[in-house]
Amino acid sequence: MRLAEAWRVAVTALRANRLRSLLTMLGVVIGVAAVVVLVAIGTGAKQEVQAQVEGLGSNLVLIVPGRLELGSAPTRSRLQLADATAVGRAVGQPDAVGVTLSSGEQVRNGLRESFATLTGANPALPQVITRDLARGAYFRQSDVDTRRRVAVLGSALAASLFDGADPLGQSVTISGARFRVVGVFAPLGASLGTNRDNEVHIPITTAQRLLGAERVDAFAVKAPTPGAVERVRAQALAVLKGRYPNEEFSAVTQDQILGTVGRILGLLTTVLAAIAAISLLVGGVGVSNIMLVSVRERTREIGLRKAVGARQRDVLLQFLIEAVLLTSIGGVLGIALGVGGALGLSAAIDSLPAVITWESPALAFGVSAAVGLFFGVVPARRAGRLDPVVALRSE
Repeated sequence: MRLAEAWRVAVTALRANRLRSLLTMLGVVIGVAAVVVLVAIGTGAKQEVQAQVEGLGSNLVLIVPGRLELGSAPTRSRLQLADATAVGRAVGQPDAVGVTLSSGEQVRNGLRESFATLTGANPALPQVITRDLARGAYFRQSDVDTRRRVAVLGSALAASLFDGADPLGQSVTISGARFRVVGVFAPLGASLGTNRDNEVHIPITTAQRLLGAERVDAFAVKAPTPGAVERVRAQALAVLKGRYPNEEFSAVTQDQILGTVGRILGLLTTVLAAIAAISLLVGGVGVSNIMLVSVRERTREIGLRKAVGARQRDVLLQFLIEAVLLTSIGGVLGIALGVGGALGLSAAIDSLPAVITWESPALAFGVSAAVGLFFGVVPARRAGRLDPVVALRSE
């Protein structure tokens, strides 16, 4: 039997039992769609995190007290402003060290009130961790030296407190203290799980007085070139180790953050896709079962074909094509459903990005075809081995 003839017979057999064929494909459709959706969401999440980390700026080294590991408890900071000055001198760039002291506080303007992230910072921070302003200006070193009560608002916080009015020169109240608004950040959105448009920045010394603390939570150091990142990292750690011999500090680069997050998201995506692929195995078992039923129903047809000259391999090829055709059509439908579902979820939920790459649909289709080939072998071999005389005598 020629391949074209075997293909025509397989298509005719599937069209003769449309509902059964559709139900048989359902498991494959669900499995392929689930794999495509989960891989698309995992890839989108990975690229989103990468964009957010790279959006912080370039050539960054982030320094925090304690050991920075998943599951590790936070360490109380003993870092001081003088440490930032010492690190800046050591790396040869006194203005390339940003400092932060963070807290959650209520910010008010008259009757309007909003809970925001309060960040005490120095003037270098917006240059080290890239942050553009839409209006006004960032505070100056003189504001830090004199502990002046000036504030720079995030775009969402400014809109919430001033309802479209110009906040520059206006006053807001933070923890009972009045601050004059000198600037508004450009919209940035969420970054690493934090809404950076709902922040208020004030001078680090003012924040220390307001919160009753002398510490600094973290440093951000900007290396002059990508090749100097490791050198700056080592120098900064050496300075802090010298000033605090019994303390432990962590200095992480953007590449390290991206590598860690990428591995976690990649593993999670693989596990979820593997779980979803179980549906493909279930669908394959269904295909095998239905094909065995088909062999039993078409015993006389098989006997007649073999009686007029069809060889064992011709019958085997016919049933194999039917099984592969079932799963391949199911794979195509599953890819269409998965791509549509992933794009629909991404459009409906802003925090759930999805990126479709050609690898996952191609892999899902290949696996679905392989499932049909694997689970179609047993029914096809059974059909091919039928004795024509016995098959013709069957009812």
